[in-house]
Amino acid sequence: MFFDYLPLIKTATLMTVGLAVCSLFLGLILSVIFVVMEKSKWQSISKPTALIVALLRGLPEILVVFLIYFGVPEIFEIITGNYAELGPFTCGVIALSIIFASYASQSLRGAIQAIPLGQWESGAALGLSRGYTFFNIIMPQVWRHALPGLSNQWLVLLKDTALVSLIGVDDLMRQTELINTQTHQPFTWYGIAALLYLAITLISQFVIRKLELRFTHFERREAKL
Repeated sequence: MFFDYLPLIKTATLMTVGLAVCSLFLGLILSVIFVVMEKSKWQSISKPTALIVALLRGLPEILVVFLIYFGVPEIFEIITGNYAELGPFTCGVIALSIIFASYASQSLRGAIQAIPLGQWESGAALGLSRGYTFFNIIMPQVWRHALPGLSNQWLVLLKDTALVSLIGVDDLMRQTELINTQTHQPFTWYGIAALLYLAITLISQFVIRKLELRFTHFERREAKL
């Protein structure tokens, strides 16, 4: 009986990891967009973006998930007159990536401020556009400074994936709840879920540590040169 449910747990675990990874990549793209818009020289762009980011950081994560899942189809219907329902997985990825981006953008912004102004001035002296300097000179250095903050937000993102079980995503948390209703063994199955979340977190921390060591080695090699 116990082993009959293990394939379901395995599939749900892969779903959780896939949800987190998709949200991470989309969230990183959104965070860069937020940073570019916040640092825009036009206040009509920078101020509304800063307000939106502050609003997202102030809302409970579960509320953002519900707003995306229930609100987007309603807004789409108001605009087009047609009802289009997004799948739970898609809504989960969108919601989690927006939540991640609202925090990651602040880490990236702080990392950008840590880059010496001489980098920007050197790009301007070479006749490079501000956009080219940002994406080809500044951003490669930003990731090294932002990695500690982004790694912590990735670990938070992993735990936030449990929220999307409330909108029907068949992730680890939802599958654990379904199995528990059939077996009435909450300690066993929630314990297994906790161990799996812990295992994913430990693997993530190991990978992050390797990245940090690699960046540290790269910086030391640059300093010697």
